[in-house]
Amino acid sequence: MSPFAGYYEPPISLIGLSRMRHANAQHGRCLTFKRNIISRFFQPNEIIGMNDFRAACYEHQVFGMSYFQLLRNRLGGLQRLQHLPTLNMRRKADADNGQSQFCWLGPDQLTPLDFQPGEVVQTVEYDTLQQIYGIPDWLCAMQALLLNEDATLFRRRYYHNGCHIGYILYTTDPNLDPKTEAMLINKMKEGKAAGNFRSLFINIPGGKEKAVQVIPVGDISQRDEFQRIKNISADDVIVGHGMQPALAGIRPEGNQGFGDIEKILKVYLETDVKSMVQPFLELNRQLGAEVFQFDFNLPFFESALIGEAPAAA
Repeated sequence: MSPFAGYYEPPISLIGLSRMRHANAQHGRCLTFKRNIISRFFQPNEIIGMNDFRAACYEHQVFGMSYFQLLRNRLGGLQRLQHLPTLNMRRKADADNGQSQFCWLGPDQLTPLDFQPGEVVQTVEYDTLQQIYGIPDWLCAMQALLLNEDATLFRRRYYHNGCHIGYILYTTDPNLDPKTEAMLINKMKEGKAAGNFRSLFINIPGGKEKAVQVIPVGDISQRDEFQRIKNISADDVIVGHGMQPALAGIRPEGNQGFGDIEKILKVYLETDVKSMVQPFLELNRQLGAEVFQFDFNLPFFESALIGEAPAAA
């Protein structure tokens, strides 16, 4: 990865990753669920508040990285951590005393504003191809969520446009005058746009039966793969996020259920959530203080499930 204008460009478009938050219902749900469950166990303090943490936690799930600016007092002590939006953050090509330098791209995306060495810390998910920016874990499901979006958009166009499927307008009557033929051709061209198709009336004096026929190219009622595509792509998205369907807002099919939701949450807490907070715990080592703290005390977890207030310490 080569630097551009003094900083490195991310390997994947950050704007594209951000827009995909709204491309698929399962994907959006998984992102917010991870942010919510991690935030439930986070302990805010004077240095880092809940709002800054929730914003950084959400961006870490979306982009595989997040940023904080270190605000210090007059004596040089750490006073506060402030979240910095990931979309405009870039890693500079040079470093000072081994400390990474970052810059902020302005609205024009051309003029970088440099931070001081050590003024910014970064949470990052490891990528095997480069070690400058993070890559989200769900990226393996990107094609599935885009396919799910394409299927939904196709179905929307299908309902908005009366011309649902392709067809051949077949005519054999010699009494069809050139003006009527030209009119039919123009109407068919106009029907390609959503909502422009209209029913037509044709009068051919002396015409024979079946002189004009509409031959469908496909039968949407027999070959509609919409539901199958939606289900398969949704499953891939859930797997890409490593979540149980019950936690992703998936409705069980038929009379089947997902099992005990409390047990599912406990397993997810042990296998995934405690690992997802590690990038933030790593910042404690860089900061030299226990700034990021999480309370995974089991009684608190159980009381939170049934809506009771946690017991006082």
